[in-house]
Amino acid sequence: MELREIPVDQLVFGAYISKLDRPWTETPFVFQGFVLKSDKQLDVLKKYCKHVYIDPEKEERRELGRVTAEDLAKVRGTTVYKEVASVEAELPKAQNAYANTTVVVRELARAVEIGNAIDSSRSHEAAAQITESVVRNPDAMALLIKLQEKGGEALSRAVGISVMMTIFGRFLQLPPDRIQMLGMLGLLQDVGKLKLPAQLAARGPMNAEEVELYKTHVNHSVRTLSDTPGLPPELPGLASLHHECFDGSGYPRGLRGDAIALSGLIAGIVDSFDTLTAPRPFGENLSPANALSLIYKERGKRFHPALVEQFIQCIGVFPVGSVVELNSGEVAIVIAQNMVRRMQPRLMVVRDAKGDPLVPYKMLDLMKDPKVRPGEPYRIQRSLEYGTVKIDPRELFL
Repeated sequence: MELREIPVDQLVFGAYISKLDRPWTETPFVFQGFVLKSDKQLDVLKKYCKHVYIDPEKEERRELGRVTAEDLAKVRGTTVYKEVASVEAELPKAQNAYANTTVVVRELARAVEIGNAIDSSRSHEAAAQITESVVRNPDAMALLIKLQEKGGEALSRAVGISVMMTIFGRFLQLPPDRIQMLGMLGLLQDVGKLKLPAQLAARGPMNAEEVELYKTHVNHSVRTLSDTPGLPPELPGLASLHHECFDGSGYPRGLRGDAIALSGLIAGIVDSFDTLTAPRPFGENLSPANALSLIYKERGKRFHPALVEQFIQCIGVFPVGSVVELNSGEVAIVIAQNMVRRMQPRLMVVRDAKGDPLVPYKMLDLMKDPKVRPGEPYRIQRSLEYGTVKIDPRELFL
């Protein structure tokens, strides 16, 4: 197999460096040819070379989907977060943050459409409010976004993606400033879609010609964010990553593995999950379980394998906002996870066994083993499609 030329900044660990763009004797490397395994090796390559030649046949490959302790260490931080508010107490604050962020996104969309600059201070404010709420209690904001009606206009998904990226960052124990960066990235990474025809931005591409046009939204996003003063300097670069794939099959640059920043890897998983679970015609309308199954099958291909496993742990078997049927025949909404026993979340029962609304709602914590009748504990029978039950978020816990 022929050697493949690749820029140094696109190298991933495990690549076999067979040839440099200069003589080996002009570098500190003792051996001619080696497997790239350390940051130190990569730093030396960046110092002396612009590009190198790799031998794909000698690449050190890991077993597909195999996750090591080293993998997990790369994706998890060390900041420990404790819930400082119950979901009931946090919900009003989450509602305010959500409402404010929705207004910011609309302002942003109007500004871009008429050629004005994005208000970076408002973007910072929105991301900070989401982060603060999620750090206090991630379930409140997760519940809120699942109960909102989703529209199809450009950036209508931005708030939900921002919240989910923030929640995932908290689960990964990233520091607060990185979580806030994820929140801002989720809000702004698709701003370039506003430069596409409205129908294409909403429904996605339908043929090869539209696919190529659709892909240009990434460069539009980078350009818009680069031209906006007051945004974090790394944000435009991060916004270019959410369609890159772990195996190099993504766009716009075909980056592979560790050449994709952690924030970009996170954004790719969350963006795909949101698309898979969004209602038609804007998404696939899959259940969370089916969506997670598809993402799991793509670990080591489209997605970082360790991050996929962490994301599944974060979302849980019954994600917050899921509609479930109980063995009593009642219908409930998952309002909070029990991190110790993920099969036993906290529920809000909203329909009785006959399908009639329950007023007031009944609260159940399955971890406390409540009983349908003597000797028969409550349990979840099955998940129902999103939209099975319509709940106005303003009615929650009132």
